[in-house]
Amino acid sequence: MSSSATEARGYGVADTSKPTEFSVQSFKLKTAGKRDVTMAIEYCGVCGSDVHTVTGGWGPLSAPWIVPGHEIVATVTEVGEDAKDEFKVGQRVGVGAQVFSCLECDRCKSDNEQYCPKQVDTYNAPYPDGVMAQGGYSSMIRVDKQFVFAIPDALESDKVGPLFCAGATVYSPLVRNGTGPGKNVGIVGVGGLGHLAIQFAKALGANVTVFSHSPSKATDAVRLGADQFISTADKDFADKFQDHFDFILSTADANKAPLGDLVGTLKLGQKLVSVGLPDAHTPWEIPGMAFMSNGSCFGGSHIASKKEIMEMLKLAAEKNVRPWVDQVLPMSEAGKAIQGVKDNKVRYRYVLKNDLK
Repeated sequence: MSSSATEARGYGVADTSKPTEFSVQSFKLKTAGKRDVTMAIEYCGVCGSDVHTVTGGWGPLSAPWIVPGHEIVATVTEVGEDAKDEFKVGQRVGVGAQVFSCLECDRCKSDNEQYCPKQVDTYNAPYPDGVMAQGGYSSMIRVDKQFVFAIPDALESDKVGPLFCAGATVYSPLVRNGTGPGKNVGIVGVGGLGHLAIQFAKALGANVTVFSHSPSKATDAVRLGADQFISTADKDFADKFQDHFDFILSTADANKAPLGDLVGTLKLGQKLVSVGLPDAHTPWEIPGMAFMSNGSCFGGSHIASKKEIMEMLKLAAEKNVRPWVDQVLPMSEAGKAIQGVKDNKVRYRYVLKNDLK
């Protein structure tokens, strides 16, 4: 496939000690292949992962500068020969937190490509050929069709972006752990991830209990669909829920959530999954004895497969699941958005609108 697009421009960060100082950078797009889709970016959500990355919380940058962003809404501009069965020029699409996997290993072949040992993140990671993947705070992106998603007409362009990371991150563990009618599901945290987890758990038919250390989040939790709200500031909060939950999803930074108490509320043999990742080298602290009384398990989860993301988008369109977008800002104000997320001022997502000329 020949392509006229070889470079793009984006807002990049070069110094993790100055995470709100963005400058416009030009970067090389990956070489276009038969499976690739090239897109002009319209919007990009601002994820907590972006903050962890540009502040160095998850480790040093993988290049002299990086362009963050992996909640991308875009318009297709070019389509590789082997992607024409799925995409066309002018189509509205999204890209999430992954842009590559080998597509050949057992994990890839079983709809678990997000766990491929060779997977490449949307930014701050190199492709196998050495080209650095750059993210959605930019003008264009080129991605293998496996990691491009058609957007249902009902989902608005300035709101749908956060579904491609935050939505995927909570949807996958919910469905993989049996969330559905008659199930008691706990959601820990009401933030960028949690506010979507509540909506998806309810859309899947579960009875939803929300736990938060912030009593001020109670009204939002109920508006989002929670059946009840419990403040973990009450030291005895877990006592009334012994042997109650079929599944718990923690979306809070794991070092801030009372995970040991929460594990004790699970039914026999059930699981608590955390998708709230603290900075690198910060341990998850759970007393070992917490697992003994009910044979419970603790685990993690990583974004979602293409199959799950397409199911998630369909459900969001049908059940009116929407990210709560606090503000849509010009992409040139990425630093302001990063600071707002860092200071926990956003309710519950910022979205950047492309203003690169």
